[in-house]
Amino acid sequence: MKLRDRQEKLERVLAFFKSSKGSPVQETSTHVRGEFDAVGALLMIGSIDVSKCNAIERAIRTGIDSRLTFETTIREKDTLVAEFVGSERGQMNILGSPLSLAKVLYAANISDWCSAVAIPVGGRCRDVAVPTSSREYQQEVAKVIRSKVLLPASQKMVRSKFLFCKSKERGLTDYSSFGPPLLNQLNGSGISVMVKKSNIVACLAQFVSALPHSGSLLFCLGTFGQVVCQLSSNTKLSILGIHKMGNLSRQQPRLAAMSLPFSFLQRSGHPHASFVENSLLDGYLAMTLESELYESTKIGGWVEMKRSNPKHLQWAVTMSDTSEDDFGWGLSLGGLVQGRRNYDRFQVECFLNFNVGKKCKLQPGLLYVIDGATQFPALILRTSWSL
Repeated sequence: MKLRDRQEKLERVLAFFKSSKGSPVQETSTHVRGEFDAVGALLMIGSIDVSKCNAIERAIRTGIDSRLTFETTIREKDTLVAEFVGSERGQMNILGSPLSLAKVLYAANISDWCSAVAIPVGGRCRDVAVPTSSREYQQEVAKVIRSKVLLPASQKMVRSKFLFCKSKERGLTDYSSFGPPLLNQLNGSGISVMVKKSNIVACLAQFVSALPHSGSLLFCLGTFGQVVCQLSSNTKLSILGIHKMGNLSRQQPRLAAMSLPFSFLQRSGHPHASFVENSLLDGYLAMTLESELYESTKIGGWVEMKRSNPKHLQWAVTMSDTSEDDFGWGLSLGGLVQGRRNYDRFQVECFLNFNVGKKCKLQPGLLYVIDGATQFPALILRTSWSL
């Protein structure tokens, strides 16, 4: 009798789903976006040695970025994202490699004031960070309106948040493109929660990753936090940081992907593993300030401090006018300071922005770098388009 009752219940559930128009995980729509970003540089420098090569790599990453992104809307308000990468800038081989899975992200809008993000693969802090540019949000909503696709307000928020983290407004280098470097660090798998109250938005995320270290595995836990305050209608202040802890395991057979051993009762084979001197375990604190002066002109800056060495400061100040439909320009200053009189790196860049249609962008510019004893100017050409 119990087996018959279960069978009848199952038949009723199946009949309900067949008669209804949707299912619990019905896909509303899937958007496919291809992105291509190429950067080339003409370096006005003599012979290349190791120190000059390192200075060039710290200043600019040349090459080609190519990626394919699938965005699927689920339950009318959640978003599932899968990103595949073919090539990345900074590599020796310009041809790249076959497409490989780089990121899987699920963004859920729980309520008007709370949302959550889960990233099983390829998580970075910028994937969960709070947007600090209202103009980026307005641009994404305008794109949706132009495409004549009407979406719920909650879905617009989730999609625009993720698209903003892709950093649509790019300069010539990472100093003028991504904000504090901690936002672009690869942290493995993670989950985050974002809450909003009045003019304050807060985000808390936890990341976990396993890194090879001297023949063993270094399990790294990273806690990311951010608070954004709306100072005025056009100005936002953001304070963010990441704290990392590590545990070095003894040599043992490797498990399959996305499998991490963990135990409260068993002690680690390396009791002092948390004090491993590895730059990957260093925490960072950062502050950003951004203000929109006119419709398409904004000025912003950021400063980042290393937790283990408070005198280690990276900073940048950027001013740009990059309208979608018109000619634009940008100017950025940035560098690295270690102590009062030790300016390890300083660079200034200026560029022009030409929009060729709605999908292509061309950015010629000039970069001047001072890195220790190495100084050089460079002519840079950056082009990007999407499909």
